[in-house]
Amino acid sequence: MTESTFSIDKLIEPIIEKHPAKSCLNLIFGDCSIQVLSNSSLLIDKLSFYYKGFAGSNGKADIIVTAIEAEFPNFSLPFIVKKPDPGKSKIKEEYIDFPDRRLVRKRLTEMYFIFGGEENLAIGPCVENDNQVINFINNRYIQWYLHQEYLLGHASAVEWNGRGLAIAGFSGMGKSSLALQLMNRGLTLVSNDRLMINTREGKLKMYGVPKLPRVNPGTVLNNPQLTSVIPEKEKKQFIDLPSDELWDLEYKYDVFIDECFGDKKFILSAPMDALIILNWKRKDIATTVRQVDLQERRDLLSAFIKAPGLFFELPSHGNELNFSEESYIDQLKHCSVFEIKGGVNFEKAAEKCFAFLDKGKIE
Repeated sequence: MTESTFSIDKLIEPIIEKHPAKSCLNLIFGDCSIQVLSNSSLLIDKLSFYYKGFAGSNGKADIIVTAIEAEFPNFSLPFIVKKPDPGKSKIKEEYIDFPDRRLVRKRLTEMYFIFGGEENLAIGPCVENDNQVINFINNRYIQWYLHQEYLLGHASAVEWNGRGLAIAGFSGMGKSSLALQLMNRGLTLVSNDRLMINTREGKLKMYGVPKLPRVNPGTVLNNPQLTSVIPEKEKKQFIDLPSDELWDLEYKYDVFIDECFGDKKFILSAPMDALIILNWKRKDIATTVRQVDLQERRDLLSAFIKAPGLFFELPSHGNELNFSEESYIDQLKHCSVFEIKGGVNFEKAAEKCFAFLDKGKIE
């Protein structure tokens, strides 16, 4: 055992012994079975509420995540700062790579995450930061698919009668808003923000992530199915705002799909028959939809390609996964790709998307 490996074991083993994880939640995300263990029954209750609709077990868990409500030892550790994403300036995370694991520290919340091999451990004020525990669980699930040579996409997705449509877009384009508009027509949500894709037997498949849509007041007030999302007292302050201000607000609200659209309206897998790329502007101009060839329009790929990021651990067997543009083009050639340009018009875009899923073409 190396010194660095021994050091991290020395840090976490006393915490686990002192705070045994006796509460349990079993989840099924598509083909993947996940077990969440914790010393906090309150955390398990909060996760159960968030993941309602995905509870269950199909035997041995593919992934075990342990979340410990406890203070992490206050040792001076040689963390490496993760540079902020493009356009951001605030440093949020730092990490240490050990021979077989990675330790990530969230600076603001003092949450610590250790993962590698079969170990997936969260330590810190988990109940207060249950959203970070949720993200950690979802990231372990994403990694499970990436290890099976799936590609990661930044997109929402919906399904209708066995046909699936992914919706990508450049920053602030409203992919979640369009997906929720389509759900008004009876469609089912596959994913809100991330997709894992791969071709099996000549058919492109997509797998979603059980992350609830987080939408701004503009999306809520322009979708009658979402009226319950914003409390009435808060809704009054938004109703009279100009449209541009409304869409730019930083307020975000979770959309619980079952409460707004009914049971069994959030599934996590579907064929991927088309990819819609939103490239429109908030201007009073016509909205256009055109089929594109990604070999010729590589400028659109960045709207869909998503780098795995800090919480992705490369496979232990050492095979380097291919996240190149060519690998995405090779997969996406198995579906139709459309670009929506011109002015923002969610109703018209939803009409065109529904026409494709219902009739197989956009007229």
